[in-house]
Amino acid sequence: MQTFIGDYQCKLDAKGRVLLPSAFRKLLNGDSENRCVLRKNLHDKCLDLYPMKEWERQIEMVRARVNTFNKRHAAFMREFYRGTAEVLVDSNGRILIPKKFFDFAGFKKDITLAGQDDKIEIWDTESYEKPALSDDDFSSLANEILGGSINPDL
Repeated sequence: MQTFIGDYQCKLDAKGRVLLPSAFRKLLNGDSENRCVLRKNLHDKCLDLYPMKEWERQIEMVRARVNTFNKRHAAFMREFYRGTAEVLVDSNGRILIPKKFFDFAGFKKDITLAGQDDKIEIWDTESYEKPALSDDDFSSLANEILGGSINPDL
């Protein structure tokens, strides 16, 4: 499994394409896969870019929790897939971001690609630069998540 690390400021070209940073291209090319899935982030006004293998792993987790014969679950799946698109990494290392995502994410020209472990988040740079948490809130949340008793199995 790839681990995407770092954030990179990039520019969208006139056609809505972005050149992936070389560190991200190397990870994607190491997988010899040029297909990715782009989806609207479930919590923030940004996009998530998944390598196809990771997307398939994510979908298996969703399928395990959803009963499509349940009306609410079926509606969830419809909305879940409505915010997705398959994109290709071209021979120059670029992806084309479909126009339908521009309004949702508030893209202008400057965007930031942020490695988030198994995916890449794509943000309008102005939005990305606004902290999601204050320093104190981040410290408190880190303590909540990472503090406490030590698990000897990790």
